[in-house]
Amino acid sequence: MSKLECKYHPYAALIEDSHAGDMVCSMCGLVVADRVIDVGSEWRTFSNDTNAKDMSRVGAAENPLFDGSDLSTMISNASYADSRQLDADGRPLYRNRRNVSVSDKALMNAFKEISQMAERLNLPKTISDHANLLFKQVYETRNLRGRSNDAVATACLYMACRQEGVPRTFKEVCGVSRVSKKDIGKVFKKILKILETNVQSVSVEDFMSRFCTNLNLNIAVQQVANTVARKALDLNLVSGRSPVSVAAAAIYMAAYALGHRRDKKEIGDVAGCAEATITCTYRAMHTRATELFPDETRLFVRPENFPP
Repeated sequence: MSKLECKYHPYAALIEDSHAGDMVCSMCGLVVADRVIDVGSEWRTFSNDTNAKDMSRVGAAENPLFDGSDLSTMISNASYADSRQLDADGRPLYRNRRNVSVSDKALMNAFKEISQMAERLNLPKTISDHANLLFKQVYETRNLRGRSNDAVATACLYMACRQEGVPRTFKEVCGVSRVSKKDIGKVFKKILKILETNVQSVSVEDFMSRFCTNLNLNIAVQQVANTVARKALDLNLVSGRSPVSVAAAAIYMAAYALGHRRDKKEIGDVAGCAEATITCTYRAMHTRATELFPDETRLFVRPENFPP
């Protein structure tokens, strides 16, 4: 590529005149290039308010999920007949307003709801973007007409968490939604059929780290709890139990054995499951506690040492 320089002073610095769009030699003033494109913001205002603080017209980022990439506008001038639409000099005021279709309006409301739920769950933006894409795909099929868009948005967020490997419990996602858990579950099953996709089943390890962190338990307790839960599954002691309840019961046993006791209610509040559920899962595991714990702690573990 040819270097832009002055032919009389090739090593002189060039000055950019943004108003004229010229590149000028700092030594002799020769215009080296003209019609230079200014890639910065256009610091002018076309607003009716002369005291507008934000004078940038660059607008929001382009969103490919909307029709027209969210850049469509419609400009209309006010009628002279309406004096309220005139400025101080009697000239009509020009107002800009977005030409939003019904489809885009529904998408905008759903994306806003997804963003708010993701923020409450401390989820990264990649998850909400994935959920937005899932919602658009489902919305364009028109197979869920009559269903609440909030229920569809919540189900898409839950599916995005599963597909991105950042699982949240179904109860956690439903807790930040305005729709009932029953409606969200029905919509989630229908979305799986509509998109002809599946989600990976969650495992105990997906929740163990987060639960232990929220309970202020160290890495040693987490490792022992992982071992207890994995062996309980291998021995078929907790068949049919949800991974959340198995993780909660394993944390209860590991914390109790290593001297970092936590109440079932405290664990249940973090895991999002009832105290009775943890008790039932725990009772199915503690009779064979000696087999569940790793070798280095097995000598100090006896079923009779655990509470009933």
